[in-house]
Amino acid sequence: MRIALSVLLVSTLTLTACQSRWNPVNWFGNDKEVVLAEGEANPLVPQKNNNNNSVFASKPEPVYAGTIVQQVTSVKVFRVTEGALIEVVGVSAIHGAHTLKLDPQNDGKPVNGVLTYNLLAVHPQGGFTGGPEQSRKVTVAHVLTNAQLDGVRTIRVVAAANARETRR
Repeated sequence: MRIALSVLLVSTLTLTACQSRWNPVNWFGNDKEVVLAEGEANPLVPQKNNNNNSVFASKPEPVYAGTIVQQVTSVKVFRVTEGALIEVVGVSAIHGAHTLKLDPQNDGKPVNGVLTYNLLAVHPQGGFTGGPEQSRKVTVAHVLTNAQLDGVRTIRVVAAANARETRR
């Protein structure tokens, strides 16, 4: 076994060192640029069809079923490499709220220097209300790029019962 393995290893190293056609590295040659004809598509990208029966067909975006959270308790902004990270803590009226989202208002554009978000969460059906605030606490984070922060002086997060904002 050791002899066969040694012969295989030596022959592999010998073949890859030479410039013959037996060398697997030389099987495909050098690349070159090819100009595509007008309207010619990339064969590796699946084409869209009208019946969408393909496995690779893009699926429609699911509708977000979140509703507004009861109260916002804190809004913090941290500097990150991309721009800023907004961390929002809120209290839901119903236990088991999940899939939180900061929904930007005005298409994510600041109005008079104020960037406004709604705090949304998906609430379970049949969930019960009340109980300690600690068990209903929810947290979400959202990253803003430096381009999105242009002209922003204040970030406001709105809930059902209140709104909180932080200034730069």
